[in-house]
Amino acid sequence: MNKIDDRAIGLAKRLSRLESERGQWEYHWQQLAEYILPRKADINVRRTPGDKRMELVFDGTAIHASEMLAASLHGMLTNPYSPWFDLRYRDEEFNKDDEAKEYLEEVTDLLHKTFQRSNFSEQIHELYMDLVVFGTGVCFVEEDPDLDVRFSTRHMKECFLVENNLGRVDTVYRKFQLAVRACALQFGEENIGEKLQRKLKKDPFEEVTIVHVVMPRTDRDAERIDSKNMPFASMYFDPDQKIVLGESGFREMPYLTPRFLKSSFEKNYGRSPSMTALPDVKMINRMSEVTIKSAQKQVDPPLMVPDDGFILPVRTRPGGLNFYRSGTRDRIEPLNIGANNPLGLNLEEQRRQAIRAAYYVDQLTLGVGPQMTATEVVSRTEEKMRMLGPVLGRLQAELLQPMIDRVFGIMVRKNKLPMPPEILGETRIDIEYVSPLARAQRQSDLQSVMRMFEVLSPAASIDPTVFDHIDMDGMVRHLLNVLHVPARVSQGEAQVMLKREERSNQQQQAQQQQEAMQTAQAMGAAAPAMKVLQQGNQEF
Repeated sequence: MNKIDDRAIGLAKRLSRLESERGQWEYHWQQLAEYILPRKADINVRRTPGDKRMELVFDGTAIHASEMLAASLHGMLTNPYSPWFDLRYRDEEFNKDDEAKEYLEEVTDLLHKTFQRSNFSEQIHELYMDLVVFGTGVCFVEEDPDLDVRFSTRHMKECFLVENNLGRVDTVYRKFQLAVRACALQFGEENIGEKLQRKLKKDPFEEVTIVHVVMPRTDRDAERIDSKNMPFASMYFDPDQKIVLGESGFREMPYLTPRFLKSSFEKNYGRSPSMTALPDVKMINRMSEVTIKSAQKQVDPPLMVPDDGFILPVRTRPGGLNFYRSGTRDRIEPLNIGANNPLGLNLEEQRRQAIRAAYYVDQLTLGVGPQMTATEVVSRTEEKMRMLGPVLGRLQAELLQPMIDRVFGIMVRKNKLPMPPEILGETRIDIEYVSPLARAQRQSDLQSVMRMFEVLSPAASIDPTVFDHIDMDGMVRHLLNVLHVPARVSQGEAQVMLKREERSNQQQQAQQQQEAMQTAQAMGAAAPAMKVLQQGNQEF
């Protein structure tokens, strides 16, 4: 028999306060979804499955632009077909060791394969859509017996976020519906309370409200490793019965809660490009509706009919016969509304351009001309991707890093990663992002090096010593890092030094052989003279 739990009462009170604080956001999100993401337009409106949701949409510019931005973020940040992150040692000495580098590269490959094998691609795209439209996304990362890791992007209407003192979300309340039968299977029939037990017997498929809470655990025993002493507490409770249904914990925060942009004076939730474009989106839809009506009036205009000259009804279909009183000169004439379609279309195009600018469409689409070289295309692509640099920083901190840490921790606990070499000890590992968008932010280093050679090459023809100012080894190491050259195809410093030593020994041996040959040749040329001298001495 379950009794009312004080913890559940406290959690329910806090949830009620979070619901009250999120009210204004919900109204904003509902408007955004109705115009830009209609399939999720049920934030504070209850809709039935299969209901039509495009009633307010007369222009699809914002819908297509938001989908383009979400798809571009997916391709430029987390492309499933190319490496988008790498691992590096915090201690640079290990980054110079071939064995240590190859181990870390093997771990990186296994992590990439884990992402590819899971449902990551489909769920991360849904998360990007939420970021672009609502400004905030929530994704749950959990262990999976078959795929190792499973991702699930949650609807924003279900999630309530709480920041810590550093401005990072560390507490998530998720309020959702679950069938009574599923509750009994997940938590045990004996733990779901008397009310749900009665519903289980009466209608096991009836849905009830359940709340999942994940928050930092402040009263844990760090020396114990059981589920109730992990860094993050996980509790499911029934807000109706005020009982805790199940309690466990996580070693890492399982909820990923990135924000696209965030105002310094607002808490918990972020802002999006769709919020910037919403006035233009509402205006273009209204203008398109008026333009459509205007076009209808011109194609099928209203008719002016004399009130006493024709016999109703007026038939406007092809071949229709209309009777009028003989002896009159009255005619049915179209109403000239004096519409100015070009003006309306020009105004609409201005709004469309403003919407595309809010979604970075100009930066995402590459206008390649027939006279552009491949180098110019690459340069323009990198320049446009650097425009998204401010967005990249927040997404790396709030999405990519916690996600990689979570997956890495799951794989370690499942013993799916190789054992590290003994030389590593307790060294720390950092994440380095090598996605196309991240690499574009670092391409200025490569351009600076190329520009340096262009400037110094003419001077080197006059004075070769100008290159003495350049540390060639340091420059090559830096370029290998910028270009993300794999450790398999590059040599470590120890191997480079060994190869140079072998080359030096070979050069010394070749020089010694050449000196010996020259000595032998000189002695061979002097042999006849020595023989003559010896004969002369004998005769004398």
